[in-house]
Amino acid sequence: MQLMLASTAITLALVFYTVGVFGERRVGSLHVRHVVLFWCGLVCDSTGTAIMTAMARADSGAAMPLVHAVTGAAAIVLMLFHAIWALVTLLRRDGRALEAFHRLSTVVWLVWLVPYLIGLLMGMPMLSLSPLPATVASLVVVAALARALTRGEQDTERKRAL
Repeated sequence: MQLMLASTAITLALVFYTVGVFGERRVGSLHVRHVVLFWCGLVCDSTGTAIMTAMARADSGAAMPLVHAVTGAAAIVLMLFHAIWALVTLLRRDGRALEAFHRLSTVVWLVWLVPYLIGLLMGMPMLSLSPLPATVASLVVVAALARALTRGEQDTERKRAL
């Protein structure tokens, strides 16, 4: 039951954060709804992570791989910084900052995706990858996504310049 609750919370974090980040990119500016989605993603991820951590501590034989623990903690700290900075940026109402905020959002989303994918790949019984292959696979996927997003943004800026 706890595993299902934690997995659901972390998957909701993925949904909230993804919709917030890509909604902001699509609209071209930061809005209240995006900030709300960032905070919802942070709450869901923190909740799911807390449940998973408690489960790992309760199972004396299960230790969380260091890379997953470190990247997960870094992602939560980044999400918190991102949500706070989004709120500050929105309250300041600086047009240029509101339009450029999506770059920070995309970077934080990509960083967050690494521990999400590591946990997913290690936790899927049919794959059951050990930490190193799960980390490498996660980094490859995130690097490919970063490349695609960067290329898409460059294409959009070229079209605007024409």
